[in-house]
Amino acid sequence: MRSLRARIFLILLLVGSVPSIIMEASIVNTYESEAVELRAQSVRNQLMVIANHLVANDFLSDYNAYSPNKKESHEIIEAELDMLASLYEGRVMIIEPNFKVALDTYSISEGRTMISDEVISCFKGDNTYLYDSEHGYIEMTTPIVDTTDDGDSTIQGVMLTSISNSTIQSTIKVLNNIAIAIEILTVILVIIFAFFISGLLTQPFQKITNEIAEVRAGYSNKPISGKGYTETVKIADAFNQVLARMKALDDSREEFVANVSHELKTPMTSIKVLADSLMAQPDVPAELYREFMEDIASEVDRENRIITDLLAMVKMDRTKADMNITTVNINELTEMILKRLRPLARKKDIEVVLNESREIIADVDEVKISLVLSNLVENAIKYNKEHGWVHVTLDADHQFFTVSVEDSGIGIPEDSLPHIYERFYRVDKSHSREIGGTGLGLAITRNAILLHRGSVTVTSEPGVGSNFTIKIPLTYVRNAVADK
Repeated sequence: MRSLRARIFLILLLVGSVPSIIMEASIVNTYESEAVELRAQSVRNQLMVIANHLVANDFLSDYNAYSPNKKESHEIIEAELDMLASLYEGRVMIIEPNFKVALDTYSISEGRTMISDEVISCFKGDNTYLYDSEHGYIEMTTPIVDTTDDGDSTIQGVMLTSISNSTIQSTIKVLNNIAIAIEILTVILVIIFAFFISGLLTQPFQKITNEIAEVRAGYSNKPISGKGYTETVKIADAFNQVLARMKALDDSREEFVANVSHELKTPMTSIKVLADSLMAQPDVPAELYREFMEDIASEVDRENRIITDLLAMVKMDRTKADMNITTVNINELTEMILKRLRPLARKKDIEVVLNESREIIADVDEVKISLVLSNLVENAIKYNKEHGWVHVTLDADHQFFTVSVEDSGIGIPEDSLPHIYERFYRVDKSHSREIGGTGLGLAITRNAILLHRGSVTVTSEPGVGSNFTIKIPLTYVRNAVADK
């Protein structure tokens, strides 16, 4: 029942079958009540006619008195009652005011007393009517009313009539059989219709499932189409976005592996060339030997920096949830970092200035934030001009603190701005290698900022300088969904 097609099938089956079953049952019940009412009214009309004959022939005034004319009229009335009883497979009893049975078409209760609630009510002027569907008969009472010329009326007796309902019951059985046949046929047709429609309605979803299976099996890497419904289009769009993201990650991983191989291989190649040069010369002067060894040591240091940055990045990627959050004074942390980097700035006569608007206390991972600030300020110094400047500005509001690192350096071309956070990306590769860059600093910086649920923006103009601004919440809130 977790299948969408099964649920649609069940809904269509219920919607198609239940109303038809209810309607057919209602039709049979309506027919029964209408047929019984019509039969009772027909009998009552005939009984009213006979009642008038009884009054006109003074039937109850002296039933046993002998008179040829009276006897003849009595026989006629008795014949009418017998015919009525025979026609409707029933029984008619005429009851006198003293509750004695004057006439019984069954001839078994004549002279007996017949007292019942219906008979008493009829003597009071109320016509009664009772339908017993379980035993299949209709019972009714009809008053025999004598009306004088003055308009006064008296009830001379009551006709208690019971008629069979067998013909109606037979018709109802036929109708029930027909209804059952129709219901079975309806259910079969609804099942066929529901099976066909449910398959048709779920076809777009099945198509998407098949296309996703093709992608999962590796037979295709093309975007899937979700034509059919708005929901399938949204599912397809979401899957295509995930697919594009996965492809981008795969491409990035391949590029990363290629870059790592290249970056690690380059220093090793230089070391190999220098070593081979030394080995090719039998008598190497001490000065040249020292120069070659200094170059080899420099390449080893460069290799070590690349490996260190790679390890830092891998560790940051794998331990996203491992955040050592403590309460840190951002002002003091920034001053400590600038104090450590000012000797590097003095070599190029670069002025490093710290601007503080207020004291900032935040919940952060001190090691990761130190790495962020160090990378940004160190890049601002390394990629700066002689006699330039670096301005570090601290500010905060009630939710975030911001750190702005602005420099008067070489700047970044506009077309390179979207790529500066990519691993091993360099704006000027030759210049970067000169100053010892590995191309991983900004990637590590951005990852550390994102782990704090922060953001980083950059504005730059070639030849004028760059401005990196980071914005980080003062209070760290762990995002359980994101961490998972």
